[in-house]
Amino acid sequence: MLDLVIRGGTVVTPSGSGEFDVGIQGEKIVMVAARGAISEEAGVSIDASGKYVFPGGIEPHTHIASRVSEAWAGRPDVMTQSPEAASRAAAHGGVTTFIDFAGGMEGTEDGDQSENSIMTRLDARRSVFAGHSYTDFAFHFTLAGEVPPHTIGEIGEAIESGVASFKIFTTFGSKVPFGHLWAIFEAVGKNGGIMAVHAEDDDMVKYMEAKLVREGRDQGYNLHLAHNNISEDIAFRKITRLSEHTETGIYFVHTTAKEGAYAIADARAKQLPVYGETLHNYLHFTHDHYREPEGTSIHTYPAIKHASDRDGLQEALVNGTLSTTATDEYTTYKDVKLSGNTIETVCGGHNGIETRMPVVYTKFVSSGRISLERFVDITSTNAAKILGMYPQKGAIAAGSDADIAIFDPGMNKTITLNDLHADSDYSIWEGFECQGYPVTTILRGNVIVDNGVLKGSSTDGQWLSRKVAPSVLARPVC
Repeated sequence: MLDLVIRGGTVVTPSGSGEFDVGIQGEKIVMVAARGAISEEAGVSIDASGKYVFPGGIEPHTHIASRVSEAWAGRPDVMTQSPEAASRAAAHGGVTTFIDFAGGMEGTEDGDQSENSIMTRLDARRSVFAGHSYTDFAFHFTLAGEVPPHTIGEIGEAIESGVASFKIFTTFGSKVPFGHLWAIFEAVGKNGGIMAVHAEDDDMVKYMEAKLVREGRDQGYNLHLAHNNISEDIAFRKITRLSEHTETGIYFVHTTAKEGAYAIADARAKQLPVYGETLHNYLHFTHDHYREPEGTSIHTYPAIKHASDRDGLQEALVNGTLSTTATDEYTTYKDVKLSGNTIETVCGGHNGIETRMPVVYTKFVSSGRISLERFVDITSTNAAKILGMYPQKGAIAAGSDADIAIFDPGMNKTITLNDLHADSDYSIWEGFECQGYPVTTILRGNVIVDNGVLKGSSTDGQWLSRKVAPSVLARPVC
């Protein structure tokens, strides 16, 4: 007897979509069969007729339970929303796994922890989430500033333990000098990890910030002039060259400019293992929206840019240059989000973890620009492959975790704050018309959202050990 059978839906599997039934036993998918072919009785049967059955969404870039910079918040001791709140919102948005950060990123740990081991710092961060998440979770480990040799020496052990990805910045206070980056890249590449990179040219950003201040043009709506296109172009290409020299895989987070997409395309044309992520607000808004009342509420660093960049990022997702969509999830209340109004004080991020999948579906699938299979790739499967979770996650296949999002393409829903589940009092997606929406979310065989009603527990989520497949690090595979 099976624990759960999903019948009647259009199921997207690694080999394509079709009319299949899905059998689940315990936490795993045990069979995917032609419609009507599963004869075993089941403890629970879900009728997915007229709906799509997708792998659970994977959100590869979040900042949950992180201290907000006082310069952004306008006061000390402000935190982004809790794991309970963020994962609750994720579950309602069809997301079953997210990847947050441990280590040296501002706000993720107290005081100077550089003398502590990577594993000690990871355990401390893991304790914040354990028993407090409706969905599964993992961490990129952030390396910041001049990274001590003993920390670089611990990278291999961390990768062996299941920390597959390491985050660095090339700007902001967490900037890692290029000499240290060289050593970090070599250690990560040698040990089979992948680098997650926030790439901007620090000299250009600082020059433009000073120039805009000097000229009296440092208003928040000019963020795109400081965090600009040429800065992204140069930084992406420098990181790509370092990747090539050290034979290290790269995952560029939050690609914002068409130049960033071009740099990724050039690297992939050389068969380098370079992958790119963009955010769903970058696919919709432009810097012109910054000038609207409360316009900087849409902002996520580096910066939302021009209409040509928005369109270029969309095309890069369609043609395969970019591999994933994310949110850079960073949920605060509106008074915090709008506290700063200059290029140096505007708060980054927004409560996007619940809206990503329906927004991306509406903009790309409903409009006929991509297939169901490509939608699954950019919201789940590719993140699982690149970041070391596939095929445990990101696939509806026998042996995979039974993480599933049932999506109703006939549900036309206008996003309103009252319908969202984050701990926040604003949404930049207020009034967005979704053509299709997730209705049921299943985590490892457990229905955690049933037709929009929360059924799971904040103790359901588990930390994931990850290992990147050698093929992903040898050449672009998705």
